[in-house]
Amino acid sequence: MINNKFEYLGVAEAKYVGAPHEYVLITEKHQLLDKKTWDKFVEVFTEDSDDHDVGWRCEYWGKMMRGACLTYRYHGSDELYSMLEYAVRELLKVQREDGRFSTYSETMQFNGWDLWGRKYVLTGMMHFIDICKDEELKADILKAISRHADYIVERIGSGKGQKSILETSNHWLCLNSCTILEPFIDLYKRTGKKSYLDFAEYIIKLGGCSGGNLIDLAILDELAPYEYPVNKAYEMMSFFEGVLAYYEITGEEKYLDAVVKFVEKINETDVTLIGCSGCTHELFDHSIVKQTEYSDVQMQETCVTVTWMRVLTRLHLLTGNVKYIDRIERSAYNALYGSINTKNEKGFSIEDGEFLDPVIFDSYSPLYNNRRGFVTGGFKRFRTGGFYGCCACIGSAGTGIFPLIGVLRSDEGLVINEAFEGVVTTKTPLGNPITLNSVTDYPVGEKYALAVFLDKNEFFEIKIRIPDWCDEATVTVGDEIKRVSPGYHSIKREWSDGDTVEILFPLYLKSHHLNSKTAYTYGPLVLARDEMKEGKKTDSEFFPTEHNAYRMAAPKEGEMLRIMLECEGDDVLLTDYASTGKYWTDKNAKVSVWLNAK
Repeated sequence: MINNKFEYLGVAEAKYVGAPHEYVLITEKHQLLDKKTWDKFVEVFTEDSDDHDVGWRCEYWGKMMRGACLTYRYHGSDELYSMLEYAVRELLKVQREDGRFSTYSETMQFNGWDLWGRKYVLTGMMHFIDICKDEELKADILKAISRHADYIVERIGSGKGQKSILETSNHWLCLNSCTILEPFIDLYKRTGKKSYLDFAEYIIKLGGCSGGNLIDLAILDELAPYEYPVNKAYEMMSFFEGVLAYYEITGEEKYLDAVVKFVEKINETDVTLIGCSGCTHELFDHSIVKQTEYSDVQMQETCVTVTWMRVLTRLHLLTGNVKYIDRIERSAYNALYGSINTKNEKGFSIEDGEFLDPVIFDSYSPLYNNRRGFVTGGFKRFRTGGFYGCCACIGSAGTGIFPLIGVLRSDEGLVINEAFEGVVTTKTPLGNPITLNSVTDYPVGEKYALAVFLDKNEFFEIKIRIPDWCDEATVTVGDEIKRVSPGYHSIKREWSDGDTVEILFPLYLKSHHLNSKTAYTYGPLVLARDEMKEGKKTDSEFFPTEHNAYRMAAPKEGEMLRIMLECEGDDVLLTDYASTGKYWTDKNAKVSVWLNAK
């Protein structure tokens, strides 16, 4: 078993203010505490709800339970915990006599999205076990999901009378089915049952899809993921998360090598400026190049954003490599936060000619002269009324993960990955109480100040990330001032009560040029034009000054940053991408990251 370099803090040991905390509260209020939604997600397991359209209603419960449990690990809300325990107990009641949690009939099972949905039952249940306060309930859950898994192991495989997992779906060359790899490894860790490890090894040997071995392709490192036999971004990253889990229990280096190379290839060829992939629907498509193009189809799926963040988080906890946090930060502040329906807009989407009630996460993010909220990803209606979508379910995993990785624990001390404002109350390596009090205006300001409070002096390390966009930061500890480069800055010393650390992150406007278009960033924030804010077409040409001169303006409600770019003629308004395009019902609410600057 390979141990992680870093670990999460305990439940609610970090209490932040600002965007990371506010978005958690919004998600809880408008989604995770909604009993009616959880009841709908359970109801689909009481009927063969996905038979008629070979659907994926089966994924909703487990996908949202995972995000809700991650949210609880950060926030520690008793109200949220009670709701999650209720949702778990309700799902346990509808387990079929043969052990299945499934929305497919026995006749239709192991087709379409059935294994995908069964994966999410396992995933959601095991995430709840990690926060569960009731030992008897933990045992009941483990017994139930073991029966659920046993049913699969008996019927899927290469043995006589079994069905190959590469014949269990007519979608994406069965890549969706093979993503069940990761929760089977997790279940093996919890039970030690060899049949679960054998099943995982069976999937590993097949390589993830019926069109070729994706693990071998990643190790060979000649093709980009958009050139693989299947290019569905979300499912492919989910599969490689399972490959990483397999490495964690076996220690076979080739599987870590496969995941690292896969992730680097995505970052090289398919991650856009806002930290997502896919400019053609939800597909890897060489987005690094295509991101400047106008698209009249959905692009930059929220499921892809969050799954990218999840894979990076797992790699970071395992390896301690700081570059994964740099990438998570970009995705969170831009693609993820941009997807949040802060205005609780009706008309989130039009399906079958109808305006739909709002959900909290948008499914797709525009990059050039288009608007948000015009289609619901993974849309399915419920028999008893209402609807939901895949991206709406997954978003809370992203808003939960981001504050969770803010401060981590290592054997040597503490790791400060994000310049969040707030209070962290935890333990030192020797188990003594420690409080970290941080004050900052990051990511729109340059200053971060940290105060350390201890009952007794102790020697340990505090490791602080200097972001990759910051060419040179200044770190002050006591009377000592250092200029440091991007990466981790390690401070190993005997810490005393009241010690302070101050960091200055010099911020500046940076222009990015691609395919005759220009984009702007300010620190980790991507900027954009917004037609409704500016009163001008987002694809109109403008002529900035030679040195990109600009002046700061006071942010308006919902904005982190407002900049006036000085131009020949009228100046151009740029605001943080996450705040743009929020009036989804207005067809003129267009936004653009890539601009026609001449």
